[in-house]
Amino acid sequence: MALASLLILFTAAGYAVLCAVKPFAPCRKCSGTGVRTRRRTVTLCRRCHGHRSRLRIGRRLLNDSRSIHAAGTRPHTTDRKAAPWQ
Repeated sequence: MALASLLILFTAAGYAVLCAVKPFAPCRKCSGTGVRTRRRTVTLCRRCHGHRSRLRIGRRLLNDSRSIHAAGTRPHTTDRKAAPWQ
């Protein structure tokens, strides 16, 4: 049981390092080419918009958690002290 937990921990840590070092992965839908062929037409890939790569899921989660944390801890500019005469 401990060995399985350790293996899962190392796998998650390895994926976190991969997301930090290489945040973009090749698009799975177009195999990293940026274009899709349908019947006789060639169009840009709808998932990657022709950029050939997409943001990894782990990196997307990290970016979202950072923005949520920053929004929750940042002082608001609209919160001003009340004037002394009020």
